[in-house]
Amino acid sequence: MMKPRRWNVADTDDRAKALAERLRVSPVVAQVLINRGMVEEDVCQAFLRPNLRHLYEPHLIPGLTEAARRVARAIRERKQIVIYGDYDVDGITATAILWHAIRLLGGKVRYYIPHRVDEGYGLNTDAIRQLADEGADLILTVDCGITALEQAQIARERGVELIITDHHEWKHQPDNRSGHWIRPMSEPLLPEAAGIVHPRLPSEQPYPNPHLCGAGVALKLAWGIGQAVSGACRVNDDLKAFLLEAIALSALGTIADVVPLVGENRVLVYFGLGSLKQTKLVGLRALIRRANLMGQKIDSYHVGFLLAPRLNACGRMGHARLAVEMLTDASEERAEEIATYLESQNRQRQNIERTILNQALEQIESLQMIENNWRGIVVGDKNWHPGVIGIVASRIVDRFCRPTIVVGFSDEIGQGSGRSIDGFHLARALENVTDTLESHGGHEMAAGLKVQPHKFEAFRDAFVSYTNQTLDSRLLIPELKVDCDADLHQVTESLIADLDRLGPFGRGNPRPLIRCRNLALTAPPRKVGKTGDHLQMYVKQNGTVMKAIAFGAGGIFDRLQTGTRVDLACVPQINDFNGYRSVELEVRDLQIVPE
Repeated sequence: MMKPRRWNVADTDDRAKALAERLRVSPVVAQVLINRGMVEEDVCQAFLRPNLRHLYEPHLIPGLTEAARRVARAIRERKQIVIYGDYDVDGITATAILWHAIRLLGGKVRYYIPHRVDEGYGLNTDAIRQLADEGADLILTVDCGITALEQAQIARERGVELIITDHHEWKHQPDNRSGHWIRPMSEPLLPEAAGIVHPRLPSEQPYPNPHLCGAGVALKLAWGIGQAVSGACRVNDDLKAFLLEAIALSALGTIADVVPLVGENRVLVYFGLGSLKQTKLVGLRALIRRANLMGQKIDSYHVGFLLAPRLNACGRMGHARLAVEMLTDASEERAEEIATYLESQNRQRQNIERTILNQALEQIESLQMIENNWRGIVVGDKNWHPGVIGIVASRIVDRFCRPTIVVGFSDEIGQGSGRSIDGFHLARALENVTDTLESHGGHEMAAGLKVQPHKFEAFRDAFVSYTNQTLDSRLLIPELKVDCDADLHQVTESLIADLDRLGPFGRGNPRPLIRCRNLALTAPPRKVGKTGDHLQMYVKQNGTVMKAIAFGAGGIFDRLQTGTRVDLACVPQINDFNGYRSVELEVRDLQIVPE
């Protein structure tokens, strides 16, 4: 069912026409660029023509230069390096990037991936002790560890160097004067660690891309290690060739972790997606083959909804080390075997997800959370698989547009996963209710936690109370950002080609939406889809007729008839069917124009 949306239509900018002429693009595209903060011609040209030269040098990331030197020294001295990864796509791809790079540079390296259910997120003390006993000289974390105070101390006591690479939030102290969350530069985060690499560490010169994901950090560190080994700005040819391949891995992590696709992140994804089709990495080829994408152009949608879920399924339903094996040292035959297994795990995950979602929706209804205007949702059950609850939280957010925590309980502890909405910082919200939790961590849009079963109700009360007090009620109605108005005659194949140049699309760089106003239906709409939830219609404006498909709009079928006038917020698309190409409108929202 089509949900109510707040239309936020950007004002027309007088500079768009002149900018369009200089860039040789449609005024619609120029308006979109202006909406996204790009008004200078050189900035726009750089956006329209991404280049690997737009990537920032590794040494700009706080802590990276010293960490790279330490890893390079460990490689030269033949010390045992262990990469301690996370079990999601970002952690899996980050682990693979550094494993390949260190191996190419001659290092002794292996990886350790914690079990999602048995060990939980991040560094754990038992694993540190185990790795020390097994002879680890240097532990290099990826996508985790920024809050591992106790584990860093244990590593130092056992004589193991610990280097943290992460991009998540750490615990702050509030500044009472400004209300902002800060940490003094003079106060080290992890004094026992040998080094920290993090794009948002306090620095005299902040890193220009604070939204780099774990795989992006790993790519930059691999680059930096190569420079440290060679003693120059350039890396050797073998590593250079791999780093170009590794951009595809970093693209998977960037898209899956839903970080903003702007600036450097967009460059990584642009080139990473471009190289997936021809990747030489055995594991990636097996993954792509099982998703039936071999030989196809792969975009953000394919990664987010076809490739990433298969990688994630392994860690959610079993152990993510199999996915890392597929992307690192697996033979072609073994990679195919693992990819097939991931396929079955993903189907199992989908079935369990549907069951948990239905049960969670029953809880929401029985507690009348929406009717009572709760601005945050917390649900939990003993029988819910902790590997799937994060996806269920995302589904609930999509349905109700509220920050959501889903908890799966064992006898001893509840493991929770949360997802947020734009404008509400989830990790900081959990920090404000920390006295009800055993542990927590994450970032603005996603977080994890542990809670004692007997404290669950107290946590729910505290979290809901916090959201009710701090969350602006306007954020509970999803915002639909519309870039500009366009007449139907402007919506052409040429315009669609120009708009496609603004991709890859994702968080921070959504696919452009246009508003077509005062269109008349040329005939009653037709219900389509298995359950008739969608509407197909033809609309007309000043002699131009165009087909439109409105997903989830079946509920307003009875209100539409021949001659009904509508405003459409839509995405122009090319429909290429049986060799016949036509321009169509994919409707994201519809408003009936009053008579």
